[in-house]
Amino acid sequence: MKNFKYIALVLAGASMYGTMSSFVKLFYLRGYSIAEMSFLQALFAAIFLGFALIFSSDKRKLKLSRKELISLAATGATIGLTTFLYYQSVKYISASLAIVLLMQFTWISLLLEWLFFKKKPAGAEIITILFVLAGTVLAGNLLKAEKIDFSWIGIILVLISSFTYAVYIVANSRAGVNVNWLPKSTLLMVGSAITIFLINARQICVETHWSSELLLIALFLAVIGTTLPTAFFAAGIPKIGAGISAVLMTVELPVAVICSSLLLKEPISFLQIIGILIMLGSIAFMNYFKYMKNKRNHLT
Repeated sequence: MKNFKYIALVLAGASMYGTMSSFVKLFYLRGYSIAEMSFLQALFAAIFLGFALIFSSDKRKLKLSRKELISLAATGATIGLTTFLYYQSVKYISASLAIVLLMQFTWISLLLEWLFFKKKPAGAEIITILFVLAGTVLAGNLLKAEKIDFSWIGIILVLISSFTYAVYIVANSRAGVNVNWLPKSTLLMVGSAITIFLINARQICVETHWSSELLLIALFLAVIGTTLPTAFFAAGIPKIGAGISAVLMTVELPVAVICSSLLLKEPISFLQIIGILIMLGSIAFMNYFKYMKNKRNHLT
């Protein structure tokens, strides 16, 4: 499959993202704020990518139009909002519940493409959405709400981050399509860092717990949670499209649940496992449906 390399990049980036909620919750419990962690994560990633861009041998990579600069920075703002809001949500709810609700970006991205780009979802995609929602109820243990770490603040924060994540996926598939992955990733992270800073300027300037440990935490989050996934997404999403990318990125779900169980000792029930399998199976079906549909269109 000629797109296998780009599919592998998106899967790898999503898997790295999947580990972040558990690590961030661990670091939050050590006394570090979400604002300082998310900002330094984006800032360090922008610096790493910026240096790589400056020392790039191909100087044509530095030539971007004003429209490309603005659109990529704005797209970066959406992933900055996603990161900050998602990290905030795990202060109030379990990491496993947060990732389950974040997964709603799969159908939200389809809805956005329908509303703004007239790409009406097919019947199979609508059925898939219904199964994803049913799987969410089970995977999130919502049938036994009294047994989950429930907080309306956490629920609202993660649902908003799910929406901004869907916006990011759709925008990333269209912004700077012909721009090399390196300047594209750099601008995405610049937009992300600026957005997080503007939201939390006072807290970042006055209340940041500067220490060597914080810098190491920020470096870890920047490399594993931002720099590599952003580069992988910037290279892969435009090549395989927003729809399939949204499907592939749901690998975050099992990765996040496994990490939350191993690192945070969060319990996982049999019904939750069934719910996760329903969600992943439904999304895999949608992926197969799209593949067969595109194959038929190429043959006719």
